[in-house]
Amino acid sequence: MTKHRAGITFAQLRDIPREDIQAHMSDPRVSKHMPLSTFEWNSEAVASFLAMKGAYWRRDGLGHWAFLSDGVYVGWGGFQKEGDEWDFGLVLRPECFGLGMRITQTALIFARADARIPFVTFLLPPSRKKLGALVRLGAKLIGDVEHANTRFLKFRLETQ
Repeated sequence: MTKHRAGITFAQLRDIPREDIQAHMSDPRVSKHMPLSTFEWNSEAVASFLAMKGAYWRRDGLGHWAFLSDGVYVGWGGFQKEGDEWDFGLVLRPECFGLGMRITQTALIFARADARIPFVTFLLPPSRKKLGALVRLGAKLIGDVEHANTRFLKFRLETQ
């Protein structure tokens, strides 16, 4: 499945060279905002990550994509089922942080067209201070939640 918007393409993570994912996830500017990423991103970690993301696709029929801008890998994310909720995640390469809103808006077009997704949640680490874009999208702060023994800020955006 491929989604397009202004040079943005959604592709399968398995189609991205593993070295690109490893380099991306090993960047300290990325791990700074990923409190659950407490391990070294070596080839085994990437293989495990890809297997896990593939399992979500098989289980739920939806999951995380690779994001490309004009054919170049810029990051990954998408919708992952967490209990009864669809959580949206976005992990961009640092030099591509400015693409976040365009990618998110493209993904939300998808979510609004999918009857399985009446709303989307966003879990953000407290280290994320710039939340204006999320609020401008219409997301409402639910409050603090604990996920995997880690505190996050939870937002919710109605899609239906």
